[in-house]
Amino acid sequence: MEKPEIVFGRVLRQFRKDINFSQEKLSQESGLDRTYISLLERGLRQPTLTSLLKLADALGVSTVALVAKVEVGMNENNWD
Repeated sequence: MEKPEIVFGRVLRQFRKDINFSQEKLSQESGLDRTYISLLERGLRQPTLTSLLKLADALGVSTVALVAKVEVGMNENNWD
């Protein structure tokens, strides 16, 4: 089973690409460092609650939608 931070990174990248944001643009919109976003997307860091709220706001989605998508990804991986 994949670690939650790996699944979160994949979900974050997909939401970002869905709205045609670069990591730089997401960084500007969220107030988070671009390298931090890169680390999140690669599953090398886990977001704080504050970061999660900033990312969701910048992406134009609710934190619930973001976390729910991670949950779905985690559940899908249980079938491997």
